[in-house]
Amino acid sequence: MWIPTEHEKYGVVLASFRGTVQHGLPLEIGDTVQILEKCEGWFRGFILKNPNVKGIFPSSYIHLKNAHVKNKGQFETVIPVEDSVITEMTSTLRDWGAMWKQLYVKNEGDLFHRLWHVMNEILDLRRQVLVGSLTHDRMRDVKQHITARLDWGNEQLCLDLVPRREFSMVDPDEISVTELYRLMEHRHRKKETPAPASTHHLFVHVKSLMSANLGEELEVFFHIYDGRENRPLSERFFVKLNKSGLPKSPEKTERQCTLFVDLGSSDLRKDVYIVVHIIRIGRMGAGEKKNLCSVQYRRPFGCAVISIADLLTADSKDDHLLKVYACNTESEWHQIHENLIKKANSRYNLSGSNSGLAVALQLLHGDIEQLRREYMVLFTRGVSITRKLGFSDVIMPGEMRNDLYITLEKGEFEKGGKSVARNVEITVYVLDIDGQVLKSHVAAGAGEPGADEYHSLVLYHNNSPRWAEHIKLPIPVDMFRGSHVRFEFRHCSTKDKGEKKLFGYSFVPLMQEDGRTLPDGNHELIIHKCEENTSLAECSRYLKQPFSKANLPSNNQTLKGTKESFWITSFLCSTKLTQNGDMLDLLKWRAHPERINDSLSKLKEIDGSEIVKFLQDTLDTLFGILDESSQRYGLKVFDSLVHIINLLQDSKFQHFKPVMDTYIESHFAGALSYRDLIKVLKWYVDRIVDAEHQDHIQQVLKASEYIFKYIIQSRRLFSLATGGQNEEEFRVCIHELFMSIRFFLSQENKSTSPVAQTQAVFLRTFPAVYGELLKIFTMREVAGFVRETLGSLPTAVHADCLEAVRLQCIAKTVESQLYINPESRCILLPVVLQVLQAHMQEQRDLVMCARILTSMLSLIIKEENSSAEPVVSEEVELIVESLLGDLMRTILEISNRPQPAGPTMRLQFQDVTGEFVACLLALLRQMSDRHYQQLLQAFSSKDNLRDFLLQIFTVFRILIRPEMFPKDWTVMRLVTNNVIITTVLYLSDALRKNFLNDKFDYKVWDSYFYLSVIFINQPCLQLESFSPSKRKKILEKYGDMRVMMGCEIFSMWQNLGEHKLNFIPAMIGPFLEVTLVPQPDLRNVMIPIFHDMMDWEQRRSGNFKQVEAKLIDKLDSLMSEGKGDETYRELFNSIIPLFGPYPSLLKKIERETWRESGISLIATVTRLMERLLDYRDCMKLGEVDGKKIGCTVSLLNFYKTELNKEEMYIRYIHKLYDLHFKAQNYTEASYTLLLYDELLEWSDRPLREFLNYPMQSEWQRKEYLHLTIVQNFDRGKCWENGIILCRELADQYESYYDYRNLSKMRMMEASLYDKIMDQQRLEPEFFRVGFYGKKFPFFLRNKEFVCRGHDYERLEAFQQRMLNEFPHAIAMQHVNQPDQTIYQADAQYLQIYAVTPIPESQDVLQRDGVPDNIKSFYKFNHIWRFRYDRPFHKGTKDKENEFKSLWVERTTLTLVQSLPGISRWFEVEKRELVEVSPLENAIEVIENKNLQLRTLITQCQSRQMQNINPLTMCLNGVIDAAVNGGLARYQEAFFVKDYIMNHPEDGDKIGRLRELMFEQAHILEYGLAVHEKYVPQDMRPLHKKLVDQFHLMKSSLGIQEFPAYVRASPVHFTNGSPRTCRNSVPNIISPDGGRGVARRSFPSYPAVNRYSSSSLSSQASNEVSNITGQSESSDEVFNMQPSPSTSSLSSNHSASPNVTSSAPSSARGSPQMAEKHKHSRENACLSPRERPVSAIFPNPLDPAQRAAAHQIGDTTLPRSDPNLSAPDKVRATFSSWSLDSVKMGAPSISDSLGKLLCPPVPPRPPYSGSSAKNMRSQSPVSASRSPQKTTVPPFTPSPTECQSTSLVSSSPVLSGSYSSGISSLSRCSVSEASGTELNAGDHPLYPLPPPSTMPNSVSSSSDEPIRRENKTPPPYSVYERNNPRRPVPLPHSLSIPPQADPPALPPKPHQLRTGSMKLDGTSDPRVPRPRPLPRKVSQL
Repeated sequence: MWIPTEHEKYGVVLASFRGTVQHGLPLEIGDTVQILEKCEGWFRGFILKNPNVKGIFPSSYIHLKNAHVKNKGQFETVIPVEDSVITEMTSTLRDWGAMWKQLYVKNEGDLFHRLWHVMNEILDLRRQVLVGSLTHDRMRDVKQHITARLDWGNEQLCLDLVPRREFSMVDPDEISVTELYRLMEHRHRKKETPAPASTHHLFVHVKSLMSANLGEELEVFFHIYDGRENRPLSERFFVKLNKSGLPKSPEKTERQCTLFVDLGSSDLRKDVYIVVHIIRIGRMGAGEKKNLCSVQYRRPFGCAVISIADLLTADSKDDHLLKVYACNTESEWHQIHENLIKKANSRYNLSGSNSGLAVALQLLHGDIEQLRREYMVLFTRGVSITRKLGFSDVIMPGEMRNDLYITLEKGEFEKGGKSVARNVEITVYVLDIDGQVLKSHVAAGAGEPGADEYHSLVLYHNNSPRWAEHIKLPIPVDMFRGSHVRFEFRHCSTKDKGEKKLFGYSFVPLMQEDGRTLPDGNHELIIHKCEENTSLAECSRYLKQPFSKANLPSNNQTLKGTKESFWITSFLCSTKLTQNGDMLDLLKWRAHPERINDSLSKLKEIDGSEIVKFLQDTLDTLFGILDESSQRYGLKVFDSLVHIINLLQDSKFQHFKPVMDTYIESHFAGALSYRDLIKVLKWYVDRIVDAEHQDHIQQVLKASEYIFKYIIQSRRLFSLATGGQNEEEFRVCIHELFMSIRFFLSQENKSTSPVAQTQAVFLRTFPAVYGELLKIFTMREVAGFVRETLGSLPTAVHADCLEAVRLQCIAKTVESQLYINPESRCILLPVVLQVLQAHMQEQRDLVMCARILTSMLSLIIKEENSSAEPVVSEEVELIVESLLGDLMRTILEISNRPQPAGPTMRLQFQDVTGEFVACLLALLRQMSDRHYQQLLQAFSSKDNLRDFLLQIFTVFRILIRPEMFPKDWTVMRLVTNNVIITTVLYLSDALRKNFLNDKFDYKVWDSYFYLSVIFINQPCLQLESFSPSKRKKILEKYGDMRVMMGCEIFSMWQNLGEHKLNFIPAMIGPFLEVTLVPQPDLRNVMIPIFHDMMDWEQRRSGNFKQVEAKLIDKLDSLMSEGKGDETYRELFNSIIPLFGPYPSLLKKIERETWRESGISLIATVTRLMERLLDYRDCMKLGEVDGKKIGCTVSLLNFYKTELNKEEMYIRYIHKLYDLHFKAQNYTEASYTLLLYDELLEWSDRPLREFLNYPMQSEWQRKEYLHLTIVQNFDRGKCWENGIILCRELADQYESYYDYRNLSKMRMMEASLYDKIMDQQRLEPEFFRVGFYGKKFPFFLRNKEFVCRGHDYERLEAFQQRMLNEFPHAIAMQHVNQPDQTIYQADAQYLQIYAVTPIPESQDVLQRDGVPDNIKSFYKFNHIWRFRYDRPFHKGTKDKENEFKSLWVERTTLTLVQSLPGISRWFEVEKRELVEVSPLENAIEVIENKNLQLRTLITQCQSRQMQNINPLTMCLNGVIDAAVNGGLARYQEAFFVKDYIMNHPEDGDKIGRLRELMFEQAHILEYGLAVHEKYVPQDMRPLHKKLVDQFHLMKSSLGIQEFPAYVRASPVHFTNGSPRTCRNSVPNIISPDGGRGVARRSFPSYPAVNRYSSSSLSSQASNEVSNITGQSESSDEVFNMQPSPSTSSLSSNHSASPNVTSSAPSSARGSPQMAEKHKHSRENACLSPRERPVSAIFPNPLDPAQRAAAHQIGDTTLPRSDPNLSAPDKVRATFSSWSLDSVKMGAPSISDSLGKLLCPPVPPRPPYSGSSAKNMRSQSPVSASRSPQKTTVPPFTPSPTECQSTSLVSSSPVLSGSYSSGISSLSRCSVSEASGTELNAGDHPLYPLPPPSTMPNSVSSSSDEPIRRENKTPPPYSVYERNNPRRPVPLPHSLSIPPQADPPALPPKPHQLRTGSMKLDGTSDPRVPRPRPLPRKVSQL
């Protein structure tokens, strides 16, 4: 039977249990379990980390632990009874474990490893604590270490700061909030800045001396030296080194290591040095022979220095190699270190280049006890202590020192009958009173034990030696009296066996007769002569002699006159002996009573360190004098006592206060002194008001604490001795004393007056007296004294300083024992509150106020459980009544104040805010129901209550601010929230009772709701973001406070009734924010409020537009912040029924009368949320720009089209602009900003500040936008669009007469024109992308887009980019439209292929003379439609000739917006499918090939090719088409009777194909002639082969000679010889009679020519002939300036240069092409759209080439060119098919399409004898195309000047910038005066000579008058000018001699087009047409 457990509550799993039995609970080793029941060896319970799953498990698997059960019963919690540090360690390590693994996943390797080490360390320490064998001190250290490690880890992992007291975690419920704040603050501070240590210590470890010339033992002396004052600061540390330079006793570390202790912070500066002196022990001369003598001397070796400041910057324990400088001149040895410090190194030699003294130096900080703990090893291993000379900055009472330091300074010796100076050595002895040498009492330095004697250095041959050696004599105090020091002087002979001969001595006694020691300072000692063998054992003989020249009697001239002297400096550091006679006189006052007055007066002059040495003796003396003669000396003794007490306030002696306390407690015996002390004190206090000088009185009051201590102790001694006599008298005296004090305190004075300062001094010391008074008086009595004393201060205090001091006094009072006692507290509380209230109302001294309040409120919680409950309740009541309002006002005030500058000020400011907040929380937490009732009842009027509620709600909002507490103070935040919610629950009642119905107050309710909303939305309450353990702890302690507050909001909302309308729509946003919190219960509570709002709004206004608008605005801003989730959208929608009691919103709405509009709102919101969620997910860090941009465009369009929310629309325009700008999509950025620009007008309407725009007029904003857009169009090289905006702005400036800006704008416009002509533009690729499958974001799902690629981006790169953006997508390998399975798949499919743009602006593209720079813009901008061709076979495929059945499927895609636009990609709106027949296909292929051949021939002639290889390959590919069989295949396919019979409708097309084939043959013939001229020698055989094969090809075509119209019109290329043109038969300019494209000529023309807009052939005409006559005398014309004009070889029906292959770009540089065809240099100058067929030129250019290049003709292989040989032919896959346009000859294709795709064609000449006579001439350009402005008359050229026909490009890359490889030639305009003007369709082949040289034979083919042609300029050109220019002849050097004339090319047969065509050869006279207005750029 299962029975509940009593004691077995908690256990740890010892072994894993699988739980295979029924109801078994699987357990893992180490799990902790809570046990509920037991039964026969089994337990039932749950694992603590998953309490929901309960089960059974064997009891043997569990190790039981003691536990404490809270809340027994069903919901009991079990806390193990163990050290709280262990509990914390266990839970923390569990939390860290999971996070540690995540660090590995996130690749944060460094922190991962560091944390791993720390976790192991904590586990190890945990083991030590659990074993329980540590000592108390060690346990403390271990716990400290553990908590430090835990805190470090928490900080690294961004976990919460844990409040601790004595290493244990603190339960915030068990301490006051103020105390919790203090603990948190303390921990936070500790984390921020460790307090700097005031004492420092230098650790020195000598390693070795590295030097080449050792061989003798060495002594090394270290000391710290002050370079500023030139004196040593410390004793010497002494190390002996052996002959190798290593320490002599390496096993004794204390002989090599020392700690220079007690350095003050002032000693760590640059001019404090470590000085090292090195002495060698050996022969006199360093190089002497060994056998000379065996005596060893101490001789100078070298010196080294290092600044202590260098150690501050060095690493913790660096090894330093100190440079050792050898002393050359021994006379300078005493100052060698000073010279080195002064950097006078040059006079000393370094002891070796790589030599030096190796030492480890480390600065340690903190007191010595701390170091002993932290550096235990150091002290246990052994380290000697080297002290400071003199006392440290702080003297400790127990310190015992008695050290006499003597410095052997210098000597003056006579020669002593020698010829050279002596080598003097001093031996030092210390002798006691009996003349015995004191053993081991002479120390050369720390590190080595003391010796019996000391031998000085020997300076060679020096009668005035200066040794400067320090020795220390640690003589015990009791041996000082009668001892003396003797110095013996010996001459060290280097000759006489090295003997040392005594020749004199000096001595000095250590203490004088009167007990004073040898005074510090310099002493000149007398050298007493003596013989070598004199015995000095009998001291008494010489002690009677004088020892110092200073105290020789004046009559002893003999000794005074001697020159010989010896100087020493002495310095005593003793805690027991004094050199001060006045001190000794005072202590021996009984021996000399007459000197008492004197001695008491001189006490103030004695040094403080002397007084504290004899503190107890001095105090005994003073009280002895007082007892014996109080009348006589009472005042002086009192003053002396005050002097001593105040001396102990000094920081140097403050540690002696305990000594005085001990003296008072244990040694003081003045039982009668209290009377005198009170009397004198009262006398002083009474004199305060009248005294002029207050200084002395202030000193007295400063000492009042100890004076009271003496008074009280004296009285207690008296009471003990007499059994309590005179008690009443004593009380009266004290009362009188306090009356005097109160009187002087009550004086009102100005702050500067001395009395006010005296009052301040008293108030500072007064609180220290309380404790003493309590020893005799009761708590209540003392509290009475204090209350009256503090109350006696004047209420209107003028003195600011006094106010502050009074507050400090109050603070100390509150912190004193007196206030802690509840009995006295109730007496003091009113006074304290009164002062506090006054200060807080005036906002003064807030830091101190906060401190007082904190102390007061910290006491309250402690009393809670004691019997003093009613007392505490009263106190809370009092504080609430007095301070609650002021406290809140203060918090409001300081929160709204601007933050002060400076880090310290800011910290202080922050502290005070935090402390006041903690005080408010503590106070509110202490308030009970009764307190709240009293508080609310206390308000006299509704207004006051309203103000209070508004105030407290505002304060609560401030408390909730994230910046109120540091980020990791979650504990503090939770306590704050708990207090807030409790208070709000109390106050909501008051709100309901007082402010509803007729008394409704909107402001209070609004404040209430607003507070509730931000309360719920706090980050620290979002439990979902916390770890499970943290969430569990919070829920156990506080529950989910969001749900509590949500229920409160709901209940308050329900109470509002009709007042709800006041909150619609204002509260929609805030409530929506609440519902976005992912807490199901909270959502269930809040969602119905929306239904309610919609219902009320519907009632009020019949719709809920306001609700909708607000809802949408708020949704947007919240989702942008990352709130909300999918579930939430479903909650709004009806996909998932709601949890809990409420039905879903949709279901509720369906019951209403307004269901339709309600459901529509829900649908809109849901759709918006879909987009917003996508937007939010895309905007997450790390997402690629493309996805972000697409998402933003989708959302922007939704706001505009569906919601019509202009402001949101504009916001997203700017977000999109920022994304484009960041991604450097400048063109797209411009189009985006244009959307906003177009919403504005040129008006003066003022606009508010919005986004980053200031407040300005609409005109100014539009101007700013225009300029920004122009700048971006400029960056994006979209200059044409910029020009339109420049013009618009210029018009505005002109209308305002702002000529300055107008000028700038015109210059900007001009610069844009220049850029169009000068700068290179890359031609982008376009790709069609299909996104299929449900996994794509909403805005992409199952849609297809066309995307504009980046610069240089080909298909492969684009495909890779898309796959990177969608890493889970699968790339589809075919181009067919996918089926429904793909659409509905739960995956992502991408279908990508390249498409070809179909330009809209055929007008410009077909016009002659327009440079390519201009055309390139129209080819790739404002593109709506794109094309993609797919070849296929229809019917049976003829294996012999595949061309018979080869059709092309042509797909045309139309977009929703043109590219480029506000995005790089737009959705496809419409697909059109057209099939192109095999015959039409053949026509296109041959047209393209002809165009390509012409272009290459032109380039070759104009020398624009570096070599001839491209032409060679092209000719070879056409003539020697081995595989396809060449043109013969077309003949077989289409010229056979069968085909003609079966396809009668194709008659015209067959004729067209025949013409094209003849034309191709003619072009080939001409091409071979050009090829022959330029072909290099090594390729001659190939050329010959080509010529032979061409003849074969001609015969195979059946061409014996060309048709008449071809034969009769020999084609003259521009470099042909003019002599061929002498007949009067009109010459044909080019076979490309219909089309000419702007010629590029070198910029050697006059500048005016640049604007000429005339061209070789009229764009407006496709006339039949080009006629010119040339006289024989005109030869010389051609010897003028060279012109690179080239022949027009363009096919009349070839594809427009911009209509290039839509095949994926892989085919354009296809790897399938043969390597032999590489021709990078030749092709580099071709534009991307004019590059020859890639099958012939398969060179994929590198990006740099590509940028500079222009392709020729088609960029891919023609679809089925029969002229290609096998290796040159590309497989007919979808990626390798050319996408050229259908030509007009094909009746199945619309005319307009043909027009769009055909470039402009120069007119063709008619020929009277040809079949062309009966063909219709065509004028494809309709009247709407590019007119000339009628208002501007054309310039009339002068009769003598001819007009150039082509625009001159100023492009620097003239040779490479082709217009489809076709050039137009210059035409002469002949003046009207000459009587002959050329027909509009008649263009001369060469520039005509001036009329004077024009022969009569020049005639036109028509007799009717000819008008001069009106040329239409290209858009954006300066069309008004038609400047005349001189003719530019063909260079003579390029002309072909007559005999080498190639056969003429045939003219191209006319393309049949619809339109205005005339049968006769003349064209209509031109009608001037208006210039078309430009569209808005955004529509372009």
